[in-house]
Amino acid sequence: MPANLYALGAIALWVLLASLGVSLRHLPPFLLTGLALLTGSLLALPFVFKDRRAWSIPPATLALGVYGLFGYHFLLFIALRHAPPIEANLVNYLWPLFMVVLAPLFLRGIHLRAVHVVAALLGFAGAAVAILGSGSGGQGGGWSWGYLPALGSAFIWASYSLLTKRVAPFPTAAIGLFGLVSGVLSLLCHWALEPSVALSTRDALLLALMGLGPLGAAFFLWDKALKLGDARQIGILSYLTPLGSTALLMLVSGRSLTWSIGLAATMIIGAAVLGTRRGS
Repeated sequence: MPANLYALGAIALWVLLASLGVSLRHLPPFLLTGLALLTGSLLALPFVFKDRRAWSIPPATLALGVYGLFGYHFLLFIALRHAPPIEANLVNYLWPLFMVVLAPLFLRGIHLRAVHVVAALLGFAGAAVAILGSGSGGQGGGWSWGYLPALGSAFIWASYSLLTKRVAPFPTAAIGLFGLVSGVLSLLCHWALEPSVALSTRDALLLALMGLGPLGAAFFLWDKALKLGDARQIGILSYLTPLGSTALLMLVSGRSLTWSIGLAATMIIGAAVLGTRRGS
């Protein structure tokens, strides 16, 4: 239960991510990723001041953290600006499904049970109903290359989440180091590849919210959940994220809730309950 509570805390913060990303889509993606990750890394400083060994981790572990935090968010922000946001959100939220079905490939001694397969499929179907059923304001339909980075972001986050259970145990405070290095790398790429821009007061406030929440506290909660819980069960719980994220996107865009959201809620919550069962 504690692992699931940590996971639900991270999920609640990630609900904000797509809407914040859309609100800041006018910023260059490397700049957006870098500033948000650097802001989130500040949350680790009290733990580091208390014990500097918290950031004494092997280079391979640091590389994994940069792969997850930098790779996922950069590709997601690219997808949100080059594909209809709601559809891109759907493709990105393949990561809980990837996390469940790829667990046996990445983790030793893990086997999929029938209940996990059924729950994963039910959860993905619920996400599809929530996002596709909401419509896209006439912007959807047809192929967009932006779906490719969305798919890439899904794979990166699922594989990162699973691989953290393969490396030597590291303090949760090390997530701050992942964010710090990823943020510096992003800003270097911004300096080399993107035009400079001036941030408005609104931009700064939204960046602070993104950094402290979805790109900050959520990482620490997620890491604790993965350390304490079953990756398959946590992956199923993650299907609550597209439901909340899509509902918030609809609210921000002025769209009304529909019957499809109610149906999706039933399917996704049912999948979460089913996925946490240990039946065969």
